[in-house]
Amino acid sequence: MDQQSSLVADDALGKSQYVMTDIIFECTNTHEDGRTSINLVDLWVMETPGEGQAKLYPLTNASPGRWEVNGFIEILADTDAIDCIIKSDEEEDVGFLHLDMKEIRGTGANSDEERSREMEMFFEQARLTMRWKGVVIPSERHQIEDAMAAQLNDYAWNQEYAFEQTGDLSALAEAISCLRQAVDVTPEGHSELPVYLCHLGVTLNRRFERMGELTDILEAISCLRQAVDVTPEGHSELPVYLCHLGVTLMRRFERMGELTDILEAISVQQEAADLIPEGHADLPGFLTNVGNSLTLRFERTGELSDITNAIAVQEKALDLTPQGDADLPSYLNNLGNSLTCRFERTGELSDITNAIAVRQKAVDLTPQGHADLPAYLNNLGGSLTQRFERTGEIADIMSAIAVQQKAVDVTPQGHVDLPSYLNNLGNSLTCRFERTGELSDITNAIAVQQKAVDVTPQGHANLLAYLNSLGNSLADRFERTGEIADIMSAIAVQQQGVNLTPKGHAELPGYLSNLGGSLTGRFERMGEIADIMSAIAVQQQAVNLTPKGHAELPGYLSNLGVSLTRRFERTGELSDITSAIAVHQKAVDLTPQGHVDLPACLNNLGTSFNCRFERTGELADITSAIRVQQKAVDLTPKGHAVLPDQLNNLGDRFYGRFGSSGKPADLEEAISCHKTAAMSTAGRPRAKLEAAHLWARTLIRHHSQSPEIIPAFDIAIGLVAIIAGLEQTLKGRYTQLESTSTLALEAAAAACALGRPDKALEWLEQGRCLVWNQLNNLRTPLDDLRIQDEILAQDIADVSKQLEHAGSSRGQSHVDMPLSETISLEDEARSHLDLARRWDDLLRKARAIPGFESFLMPLPCSTIMQHLPESGPIVVININKRRCDALALLAGLDEPLHIPLPNFSIETAGDYRAALDSRLRARQLRTREVEDMAPLLDEARTAGPRLKKCRVNDDPVHHVLRGLWEKVVKPILDGLGFSILDQSSRGLLPRLWWCPTGPLSFLPLHAAGIYQGSASECVFDYVVSSYMPTVTSLTDRVKNHRSIDAKAAGLLLTSQPNAPGAPPIPGTTKEIRAIAERAEKNGVRAKKLEGDEISIEACLEEMKDFSSVHLACHGSQNAAEPLQSRFLFHQGSLELGTILKSNLKNADLAFLSACQTSTGQEKLADEAVHLAAGMLAAGYRRVIGTMWSIGDAPAQQVAITFYEYLFSHRDGTSGTGFDGTHSAVALHHATHQLRLDDSEHSLLTWIPFVHFGY
Repeated sequence: MDQQSSLVADDALGKSQYVMTDIIFECTNTHEDGRTSINLVDLWVMETPGEGQAKLYPLTNASPGRWEVNGFIEILADTDAIDCIIKSDEEEDVGFLHLDMKEIRGTGANSDEERSREMEMFFEQARLTMRWKGVVIPSERHQIEDAMAAQLNDYAWNQEYAFEQTGDLSALAEAISCLRQAVDVTPEGHSELPVYLCHLGVTLNRRFERMGELTDILEAISCLRQAVDVTPEGHSELPVYLCHLGVTLMRRFERMGELTDILEAISVQQEAADLIPEGHADLPGFLTNVGNSLTLRFERTGELSDITNAIAVQEKALDLTPQGDADLPSYLNNLGNSLTCRFERTGELSDITNAIAVRQKAVDLTPQGHADLPAYLNNLGGSLTQRFERTGEIADIMSAIAVQQKAVDVTPQGHVDLPSYLNNLGNSLTCRFERTGELSDITNAIAVQQKAVDVTPQGHANLLAYLNSLGNSLADRFERTGEIADIMSAIAVQQQGVNLTPKGHAELPGYLSNLGGSLTGRFERMGEIADIMSAIAVQQQAVNLTPKGHAELPGYLSNLGVSLTRRFERTGELSDITSAIAVHQKAVDLTPQGHVDLPACLNNLGTSFNCRFERTGELADITSAIRVQQKAVDLTPKGHAVLPDQLNNLGDRFYGRFGSSGKPADLEEAISCHKTAAMSTAGRPRAKLEAAHLWARTLIRHHSQSPEIIPAFDIAIGLVAIIAGLEQTLKGRYTQLESTSTLALEAAAAACALGRPDKALEWLEQGRCLVWNQLNNLRTPLDDLRIQDEILAQDIADVSKQLEHAGSSRGQSHVDMPLSETISLEDEARSHLDLARRWDDLLRKARAIPGFESFLMPLPCSTIMQHLPESGPIVVININKRRCDALALLAGLDEPLHIPLPNFSIETAGDYRAALDSRLRARQLRTREVEDMAPLLDEARTAGPRLKKCRVNDDPVHHVLRGLWEKVVKPILDGLGFSILDQSSRGLLPRLWWCPTGPLSFLPLHAAGIYQGSASECVFDYVVSSYMPTVTSLTDRVKNHRSIDAKAAGLLLTSQPNAPGAPPIPGTTKEIRAIAERAEKNGVRAKKLEGDEISIEACLEEMKDFSSVHLACHGSQNAAEPLQSRFLFHQGSLELGTILKSNLKNADLAFLSACQTSTGQEKLADEAVHLAAGMLAAGYRRVIGTMWSIGDAPAQQVAITFYEYLFSHRDGTSGTGFDGTHSAVALHHATHQLRLDDSEHSLLTWIPFVHFGY
């Protein structure tokens, strides 16, 4: 630490007869880990003889157990001795040392040897040693030369320049050290002392702006106060010193929020301006600073006179500044800031328009390459964003992002302001996302804000704000996607920001309030009561820390009210909703008329009134709710992103009052609100979907034949694909679909009630199995398009492959992940979004080609009815709380045949499923998802009495199958005109494809029938049953019939009897050996690989070489990540996603001899989340799966009989080839052979085997 002596020549030390440098205090008995039990902060030195006043020298903790004096101590020639006292951070005297200066001077002069003395300690547990180096100055050199101080000052300027260029904090520290020395060696009364004091204060302020270290701003203010105090009145530099003092007081006010600081700042800056004569070239600058201080006070107090006066003095500054003046852009920029602030308060559009105008002029007047240009661009973007938030004019946010992106682009890497520009760009991208719902915006916002955090050093003052902004953006994305990792990360970074924010910091209330908002968001998703308790606690703290009159107080109150309302909704505690209304009302009362936040405050107040109304039934509350929320809607500009949400809320309020009053006017208002919200051009897709759904539902309840039901559901169904778009991971899409899982079924029921089976079919195809449909679109054949535009077709093929990979392989962040890894994942997410956007662009380009106008668009009924199989009908069964209907699709018809099922209901389906599930568990045929099925078991218990009303000999399984036959299947067969085939005719039964929905997806329609008594009959007697997830998944196979390469025709068999972590299934080995033996006898090309004979990679290669595959192994379904569903091998897991990535051009038949391979998931019944559907998506034309666990022996028997049938019914011209054309009939035959009797045991043995596909 030789910085003091390195720049100061020995002959420049003047009066100082002895100079102590490199002073350190060292604790010589530290703990093993280097810690000490004391913390030293000050050294006090008193000279003898002297004036009796001790001098203070702050200590810096350089390392554990070591403290340094930043500077040196000068001891005058007439000093006989000095007394040194060390103080701790608790202001206690720790140690004492008396030094005899006569003795020290006599022991050597100008020695580089280190001297040391052990101190006398007031506490026995510590020992301190003082070390220093000394220089003895001859007594005749008592005059300090001005050149030395000037040299230090000049060197400080050089170091500051180096800091500006590199951002290297050590250069700034060196500058501060030099300036402290310059001040120290300059005597009181010297004409340059105020210059050096001012320079030191300004430099300390710069470091504070970078690092936020409170001691820097405190010392800066102290230095500048001294500079002002030692400068005589009338001195030409006094206004400059006052001005700098005002700026540092402003900075401390921004940090601490202490109102006295901004009051003093305004006072000294006004004094500075008053000292400058009219016409002086510097007057505009001083006026501008006065305006800046007034603006800061306005932001704190909301006092309109402050911002009005600020704008007035800044406009005067501009009037006094000649065109071409170098400072003109800066003055324009500052005026723009004040105009923007007034706009934020009043919402007066002229203010933000003028702000943009002056900031645009500042940009225009600043030459390219100027150091201030990035700042002006950044600020212009901020004002454009503000106007966008007010008007919703999309051009403004586009321009804002453009100029802020330019600010980032022209700012060098490593520049100290780059993090700020990145953060502000992120905020603008978030604003555009909130308007458009475009996921790429929020993803890009998070990416740049993560970068801002990443490049900001720990301890930097602005890091707190960047963490807060990043947390807000993550919380916004969570609201859009429901991705739990986002809200977890949001809370983590916001909590970090709060933890790093010192008590008393002016921004702490805002950070606390935002953290509370994120905690509330997680509570709404997860339902964890601790979250809402914590949210209320931190938001209450934010309110308590905010002074009365603070402009942000209404927002904090409103956020607290929202959280109190959420807790009331959970607990029903009336005191919560009463408190919520009180704080919301206070927020409204404190928000000035015309303020842009007033609509949100009113909306939140109305929501709380409504909650209390729903609890108490007090009509005054619902009337108040309507009044304030109507006002909120009226005050919100048309096209604003939040308008659909507010209209939805208002519609709910009108409908709530209609329920009590019965007034038709309230009902019509409710319908009108929801309709307007649904048809809005702006707003969250989910808000518009909810509005369309409510619009349709309300019409169904009260105007059941209204023609508007059709367009309402059209909008709702169309929005489902948007909220679960290709830019999301598969898991993210399924999460979104959980809340809309029954929408298509409800819409189809409404269409059937209106006599529109065509619309019912369209909506069921568009709104079900969305993820598999997306995957199917990505894999659609492009032969016709290639004829028109080969390059476009190839582009679509390339992007589709990349999208498929991105959706299934992109990783998920978590709170413990290093920021560098999180940034990498966000880069992946942005690339994924770019692919999705590119996909949409390519589709638009394709649809511009004549004949391709509907390319990959939802199909109309007329198109769906084409390419139906000739061998039998497809029957779609729609089940909804309102009604149950079948839609039969037959080749040659233009529309579906509508078959109402009035005797069946969704409640009956639930009872049947619970009863069947109970029996499966009793027989240990359900082994997974026990906890998920608990509610169904409860239903089964409550359903017990109903089931006992069936015939005496009916057990639950027979009862379920009889009910399905009588109430569902037989009416459908009668409607189709099907009859039992005469067994003696030996004719083939017709095919029938079942496409069930909702809870029917879990019930065995293919086995429905009466199996007891003389009048027994069942589906088996009428048709050969198959299943398909959707109609289109079958018609695509009919339309795109492809021949199998003769070289690939054949059967691959593998058994995996002892997969790690799974129970052994030895029968699988016997199974495939028996099948392989029969294949060989029939001349069929087959290959058998058992256990360790085949790896995952080898299996995939073999699957490419064989058209059919038989997997005798354990299967494991993953409902959350369907592409991670897998087959368990000895050498690992064969995941569905891996199969999908393989190019299985000849895929024909897959026999999944595993358990529950066609069992879906409760929450996503209509997404066909099971292995059988996944294998169809992978390209197999037909799949054999199981509905529940199967035994070894039955599995062997069914499989062997199945293949015997296929082998014996091969085309005579197929050679050694083999295909699954007759697979449905083969399974029908094989399961029929397993029917030894019609006991419950027998039924549960053969029923689980099901056929999917063509």
